Amino acid sequence: MGKSLFFIVFFIAFITIAKAQEESPKDTISPGETTKPTKLNYERGKEYILGGISVTGLQKFSEDAVKVYTGLLIGQPIKLPGDKLTSAIKKLYESKQFSEVDVYLSKIDGNTIYLQFDVIELPKLNNIKITGIRKAKARELQNEAELKKGIQVTDNLIVTTRNYFKKKYTDKGYLKTKVSLTTKKDTSDTNTVDMFIHIDRGDRIKIKNINFIGNEALSNGKLRGVMKNTKRKFLGRFWKSSKYIEDDFKEDLESVLERYSELGYRDARILDNRLVWNDDNTINLEIELEEGRQYRFSDILFVGNQKYTDDFLKRYLRIEKGDVYNGKVLKERISGDGTPDSQDIQTLYHNNGYLFSSVNAVETRVQNDSITVEIRIREDEPATIRKVTVVGNDKTNDHVIYRELRVKPGDLFSRQNIIRSIREIGQLGFFDTNVTPDVKPDYQNKTADVEFAVVEKGGSQIELQGGFGGGAFIGTLGLSFNNFSIRNIFNKDAYQPLPMGDGQSLSLRLQASRTNSTYSLSFSEPWLGGKKPQSLQFSFFYSNQFQFDFQTRQVNRDRSLDIFGATVGLGKRLQWPDDFFSLSQSISYQRIGLNNFQYRVGSSNAILSNGDLNNLAYTIALSRNSAGPSLIFPTYGSEFSIRAKATLPYSLINGKDLSNSSDGLTESEFQDFLADRFKWLEYYKLSAKGKWYTSLANKLVLMSNFEMGFLGSYNDDLGLTPVERYFVGGDGIAQGQLDGREIVGLRGYQNQRISSANGGSIYNKFQLELRYSITDKPSASIYTLGFLEAGNAYDNFSTFNPFELKRSAGLGVRIFMPAFGLLGIDFAHGFDPLPGFTEKSGWQTHFIIGRQF
Repeated sequence: MGKSLFFIVFFIAFITIAKAQEESPKDTISPGETTKPTKLNYERGKEYILGGISVTGLQKFSEDAVKVYTGLLIGQPIKLPGDKLTSAIKKLYESKQFSEVDVYLSKIDGNTIYLQFDVIELPKLNNIKITGIRKAKARELQNEAELKKGIQVTDNLIVTTRNYFKKKYTDKGYLKTKVSLTTKKDTSDTNTVDMFIHIDRGDRIKIKNINFIGNEALSNGKLRGVMKNTKRKFLGRFWKSSKYIEDDFKEDLESVLERYSELGYRDARILDNRLVWNDDNTINLEIELEEGRQYRFSDILFVGNQKYTDDFLKRYLRIEKGDVYNGKVLKERISGDGTPDSQDIQTLYHNNGYLFSSVNAVETRVQNDSITVEIRIREDEPATIRKVTVVGNDKTNDHVIYRELRVKPGDLFSRQNIIRSIREIGQLGFFDTNVTPDVKPDYQNKTADVEFAVVEKGGSQIELQGGFGGGAFIGTLGLSFNNFSIRNIFNKDAYQPLPMGDGQSLSLRLQASRTNSTYSLSFSEPWLGGKKPQSLQFSFFYSNQFQFDFQTRQVNRDRSLDIFGATVGLGKRLQWPDDFFSLSQSISYQRIGLNNFQYRVGSSNAILSNGDLNNLAYTIALSRNSAGPSLIFPTYGSEFSIRAKATLPYSLINGKDLSNSSDGLTESEFQDFLADRFKWLEYYKLSAKGKWYTSLANKLVLMSNFEMGFLGSYNDDLGLTPVERYFVGGDGIAQGQLDGREIVGLRGYQNQRISSANGGSIYNKFQLELRYSITDKPSASIYTLGFLEAGNAYDNFSTFNPFELKRSAGLGVRIFMPAFGLLGIDFAHGFDPLPGFTEKSGWQTHFIIGRQF
């Protein structure tokens, strides 16, 4: 376009036209006139009045449209040459409608001039035909390249289209791909062309070998291992293709140099790299490099530090004199490795108020193989937080977020407190986990404003569960309002559609099958009183179950078990050992009513058919949860809890002699005997659980899990309680029997079949789960997983063997949608037989609906 502008200005300066004084002047130039005027004399730099514009060379465009493109107006002042004329020409080119634009001075009438624009319109694309590949693939490529009917066909379009198609196939390993592209005038319409593209992709080219020249410190194998994207072919490789992609190869060369730098070879460089073709249509990659010498750290000096001593900073740096020089580690120990819990000097200062500090490492001396490093620190003054704001919370009330923030106005600036605040916002479960804090520093006043931008997601869920167990299909319908506002329950204006925004939880649940039904209500207030992180929870439930005959598969509704229960609990966030700890306590009561329902009780597994069992228990739990930032897909931290639940030791208090035999009693007397012994259930229960989240790479996280539980009795004559047992196996979905039983999932086995029929008194479980996040958008979070699990349930200590485990492995996927909770499916293979069987469990499919684990 630059050459055209020069040509136009040159043309204006030397216009050829007949002498205007000898001709009768014309008022206008007709659009169809193509004769170039002869020379006219004009004064350079003089301001004229634009009297008219004419356009020649048009095929589809109207003259008025081109005049609008120029931006020139009749009657406006204009200089020849000048900026306005240059701008008009530029606008015509920028419209991408013309391949050439020339301007002529057609007439001068005193102080009035008339311009003629001569243009050549770009042709438009009409038909596109791609050959050499499948029609479906051709349509896909055409859409990706944005080749649409009606676009202007330029030289740039032709070149970029040809290169785009070729790169699509060379990036897939078809290095000999040829793309021919031609255009042909389409006579069916004015100024249109058809485009013909032929793609000959050839054979896929694989890398036969990767050879290094000049390497001594690192072997070929180690260097090839550093190259994550470019791999040579060999029999059995399926996890990574051996195709050559130029951009990936260049990235791998940088990785090779980075690896040398980590080992102290800071002068290492790539001298040359070549692609060599083999006779079998494969390629070799030859990389010639120069390693240089290996360097080590000499003295490490600190300059400018007043807040911390040299010795303290050296311990924090964790680099000693004589260590192999590692530029990457030095940089990470000074300015961070990008993780939330990075231990580096810059973060140390930022965590303690020194927002405006800077830490830089400078190599001050290189002698032989030793490098002296000077760490220059500019501490500046501590900065305080001036203002903290939150934006994006349309439904959640401000105080619900502000009470969780660890950043307060007036506090010293702290990077770790900002990161912790991000985690706490994510743990609320009301927002997308990608919380972005915007720190606005004010250097002059040594302050900073912090703004947290949040994206809300649904606070309510519809819970749908399905599972097969106990001889029947069990379905669950639940409504969970996770950001409820109980204070606005009588405020009709707050129903949009429900009163929301105060961070409380309200859950209503119905579970039913042909053998049982359960109704429950629970409520939780995380900040009782609104000033301290003290929680209040209470719940009520009622369950009705009918006797099921596993042999006849019939339900006897004349025999039933009714359970009513209520729990109230208080929790408190602790400050010691750190504020990730919390302590919770609760009191629960259950009444189990038997109506001709066969219920096994005691160590002898006697059958109690009528009567009421009462379960009054106290529970205390100490837990620590530092996992985050997301509830659905944690990437760091851990969850750990120890829990104790116990009743009073009634048999040791009331003085009853439980050694009495039931021999000689009638059935009615025996039932009374059992009902009296188990009127008040007694037991103690201990459990420990731990999960650890380790980020292995971007979006790839390893979750490690360990858990175990023990149910004990105070009195051997009484035996174990019939409630609070452990049922292991399957998907882990609760079956609606609210007798305190714990359902422990172990995929690869049928639901609850690893335990005995009455449940175990001891269990343990080990789990490794590798998770990969596909998307973490607010509308849906999706991740895949692969897992290894092992666990078992035991009736008592005499059968307990922590190494006798049921093992399984499998794959699964999880989808979390705010409206429905967690949905998932697992395909698991059990390697061991179920109790009482000899064949291994084999493949099992488990559906997870509305449940997190």
